[in-house]
Amino acid sequence: MRILLVDDEPLARERARAMLARETDVSVVGECGSAHEALDAIHAQIADVVLLDINLPGMTGIDVVNAIAESQRPAIIFVTAHERYAVDAFGVKAVDYVLKPFDRERLGQALQRAREYLKSRRVAELESKIASLLERPPDRKPERFGIKTDGKVVFIRPDEIWWIEAANNYSIIHLSDGRRLMLRESIGALEERVGSEEFARIGRSTIVRLDQVQELQPTEYGDYIVVLRSGVRLALSRQLRGRLDLFLPRGS
Repeated sequence: MRILLVDDEPLARERARAMLARETDVSVVGECGSAHEALDAIHAQIADVVLLDINLPGMTGIDVVNAIAESQRPAIIFVTAHERYAVDAFGVKAVDYVLKPFDRERLGQALQRAREYLKSRRVAELESKIASLLERPPDRKPERFGIKTDGKVVFIRPDEIWWIEAANNYSIIHLSDGRRLMLRESIGALEERVGSEEFARIGRSTIVRLDQVQELQPTEYGDYIVVLRSGVRLALSRQLRGRLDLFLPRGS
């Protein structure tokens, strides 16, 4: 972790730097003695973590944090001799609030909280990027789909999908190799993702790939059973015949 030390007392910075020198996964990338210097360094994004004093020339450490957009803030560890700012410090989402004088063990606890904070933020950023990648561009047919299932993302081609069924708040995708992928996504949302060129909704809880339809078998009640090439038999809703009407004889 890249650490920025912000304190108007040189001796306090020197003491913190000596303690940090014993940490194997951190490096001190800068020191600041005023709020304005701290703002310049933080905006330059040189640090992952800032050890920030509360009482600084020009403005308080709380003011420094408030002057930075939340999306651009590093992990903030306030270091101060005053207890009365704790509520304000955590109000700006500080990682920790360390009272002077502190020892190496207390500093180590604060650094561990910073590690956990940075890790959770990286995970959130990664999930956001994955989510944006999974969104289907409205003007282009997707070549592959990203499916979040069992804590991972599986990429599949549309031609690997044979049919999809709803299961309460989940959907199950049946693939050509026999796999079944369960995901927490409604069948309506999946219908929009796969599109209507190669797939058809044949019931409230079923979507089929059109080139996998082998037979349409009439029932005694005037409905049809859709038989796929794999032998799977699915009911065709009279209200949701959709594009399968193209396969039916006239007058049926």
